Amino acid sequence: MSSNGERACKLSKKTRRARRFVRQESWRLVRVKERWRRPRGRTSKMRLGMRGWPRAVKLGYKGKLDERGLHPSGLREILVRRPEDLDKIDSKTQIVKISHSVGERKRIAIMERAQALELTVANPVSKKPEVAPTEELVVKEPEPTKAAEEEVPTGGKPE
Repeated sequence: MSSNGERACKLSKKTRRARRFVRQESWRLVRVKERWRRPRGRTSKMRLGMRGWPRAVKLGYKGKLDERGLHPSGLREILVRRPEDLDKIDSKTQIVKISHSVGERKRIAIMERAQALELTVANPVSKKPEVAPTEELVVKEPEPTKAAEEEVPTGGKPE
């Protein structure tokens, strides 16, 4: 097993799963979203930390300094915006993450450069499925019927 894999296993054993904090009463009221907001009410059971109520955010839930901000592989994520940024990356301790604002052409250039330098990319290029060429619609005009040919225009003499 590689050192990165061992490091990731070692980190995953040490760290507990991150607690999911919910906003007070979000499970009861539809208008209240789950996004965390600190309970501020004077008699708030959640603020007082009473039994049976969800836990509030506290300093004690913070992760270890050396484990914070790591990719699940155990490597540090480095944000890349240009292919030249890849020269500064150490493949043993860092992983490439392409910025969301990078367009497709530059993203492909970054991917090619990363493969040449043997770097791992966290969010590789997702190839769009090629669309098959659509067949052109041929519109057929209705064929004239015999009755339409035999009609004589009104107001004129038949020849």
